[in-house]
Amino acid sequence: MSSTVGWLSRRWCLAWWAAAAACMGQASAQAAPPTPPPLRIVTEEFPPYNLTENGRVTGFSTEVVEAVLQEIGLQAPIQSMPWARAYDTARNEENVLIYSITRTAQREALFKWVGVVAPSDWYLFALQGTPQAAGVQSLDDARRYQVATVNEDAGEQYLAAKGFALGRNLQSSNKYEFNYEKLRRGRVDLWIANDLVAHHLARQAGDDPARVLVRVLALPDLGGTDGLYMAFGSKTSDAMVERFRKGLAAVRKNGRYEALKKKWL
Repeated sequence: MSSTVGWLSRRWCLAWWAAAAACMGQASAQAAPPTPPPLRIVTEEFPPYNLTENGRVTGFSTEVVEAVLQEIGLQAPIQSMPWARAYDTARNEENVLIYSITRTAQREALFKWVGVVAPSDWYLFALQGTPQAAGVQSLDDARRYQVATVNEDAGEQYLAAKGFALGRNLQSSNKYEFNYEKLRRGRVDLWIANDLVAHHLARQAGDDPARVLVRVLALPDLGGTDGLYMAFGSKTSDAMVERFRKGLAAVRKNGRYEALKKKWL
């Protein structure tokens, strides 16, 4: 009888320990943080900052980002897509870096800002010889005209915040080159654009920007004094953001940033 009781006791103890181990393993698995998704990098066609040549994304800002990746020992694919999609992806997904993004008050809390990758100045442009080339002295003057914008980019958001509206005095596209073509053909009166981008696209179309484009109105409160940034959405860890900040600081300190600036700008 005693041997039977001992055997049952041993079996009960073994079962208890097995159940306890299973519970601890389950608790440990539940406590383990999920593995973050792999790093991705997104941008748009925004020459000469970012552009696709022979199937590869390049440009000044792109090469700065690549230099940072080399500095911190990471690799990641760079994808070019329409701005609204890139903006939404970076804002809402973890470990997605977006670059050549303008830092505005509207966007401040939506992103974790790494640092400046390129200088930037924004203007309202008109064609030489048109009435609006000499007749726009303020945003109030510009409200009378049709302005070309890019969907969800900083220029469109800026004008919308100033009381402009799609369908009334804003005409939105998903590519900057479409807007230059609209301006050339007289389908819009004004074009809000980054200065380097506007001049690059004019030259790309075979035009001399000095003869074709007029900087009608400077918008210093849009571009700010810093320039274009790289940034992560709020779901990305602070540790990842800080790693990129240190990498960008190193690229600026070791001279690679200035070398790339001379090459592209």
